[in-house]
Amino acid sequence: MKNELPEVNFENQDNPKSYFDIVKIEDLLQRDLNHDIGTNHLVKFYVLFFVYEGQGYHTIDFTDYNYKKGTVLLIRKDQIHKFFRSPNVKGYLLVFTEDFIISHLNRMEALKSMQLFNDSLSFPKIEFNDDEAFSDFTILVKHLESEYNIKDNFSIGITRSVLHIVITKLFRIKSKKGHFIERKKYMSQFLEFQKLVEENCFKSKKVKYYALKMNVSTKTLNNIVSSIVNDSTAKVFIDERTIMQIKRLLISTDHPIKEIAYITGFSDSTNFFKYFKKFTGSSPEVFRQAH
Repeated sequence: MKNELPEVNFENQDNPKSYFDIVKIEDLLQRDLNHDIGTNHLVKFYVLFFVYEGQGYHTIDFTDYNYKKGTVLLIRKDQIHKFFRSPNVKGYLLVFTEDFIISHLNRMEALKSMQLFNDSLSFPKIEFNDDEAFSDFTILVKHLESEYNIKDNFSIGITRSVLHIVITKLFRIKSKKGHFIERKKYMSQFLEFQKLVEENCFKSKKVKYYALKMNVSTKTLNNIVSSIVNDSTAKVFIDERTIMQIKRLLISTDHPIKEIAYITGFSDSTNFFKYFKKFTGSSPEVFRQAH
């Protein structure tokens, strides 16, 4: 039986064909919605969370991130997040789908833009510590809001272009701080591996399984992963994504722990318990109760 974990799809009632929306954080916190944004919910779109006043914290995939003036949080499609109501926060949510980016950029540039939101490639939090850079970025976002609200024959095209500039500015900040380094070699193979793991991690947690699917050796697959994810290994990556998928199952269903163990590829609940505790430090039951 399913719990009440909402899957929130993209919906823009004012302009349903745009695949983009811009919402003031303070307005969203006051809205009467069909789901409680203060509890875990899964989003089927991308969110750029920008704060220009106040402070608080926000949860992305069960990790709390504090924010303040000048913070940007990046939430990708199919992540679970929740808001904490903060009376003094002001900022914007830039909400969009892949279609909004792909329809404007060539394939390689669109792929690069999506990488900014990939939590396996970079930390999902950016801080503006330079007043001039923060001011320039705020002007860009406010221009995005102004242009989007015009809603004439040119506004969507201009909105896409400004959003691309916003994303590129964030890439620059990450690069300057050493939080993101553009790596062209092996990137497409890594993204293929990531997709395979997220779709098949309950079926197999063995490196050889994914190497065979990608028609490469296990050594090559480890080289692919280590070149992209800070000298990590394919096995470490598989375990990290598996644990995240297990967490989502624990939160989004009422299935007994034994049943979740079976669903996630374990022959008995004891091995499942040991695996989960090894990587999280707590039992599945304790994690479920905490969230």
